[in-house]
Amino acid sequence: MATTHTAGPGIPAQPVPVPAGTIRYWAAAKAAAGTAEEPYAARTLAEALGAARVRHERSPEFARVLLRCSFLVDGAPVGTRDHSTVQLAEGGTVEVLPPFAGG
Repeated sequence: MATTHTAGPGIPAQPVPVPAGTIRYWAAAKAAAGTAEEPYAARTLAEALGAARVRHERSPEFARVLLRCSFLVDGAPVGTRDHSTVQLAEGGTVEVLPPFAGG
């Protein structure tokens, strides 16, 4: 998926690549997704998770699990940041971490 953008009058539109990477699911998220990992093609964490929800819409448990998860993007905790502000990188990794027993 690519969008276009123009640099100015008379300059042709150029495709803007969408970063691609990997989403890794752990524990209950892995069980609900039915896979340990899958690719993303998204600019933000919100876009990547939205696309994942659509891919797994036949598993209502998947959407419920995501509501309880924490996320790491390229090893950095997302915390309470708005997912639409968390930029994804080409070749990056999103870790989806459900709450674990004992902490």
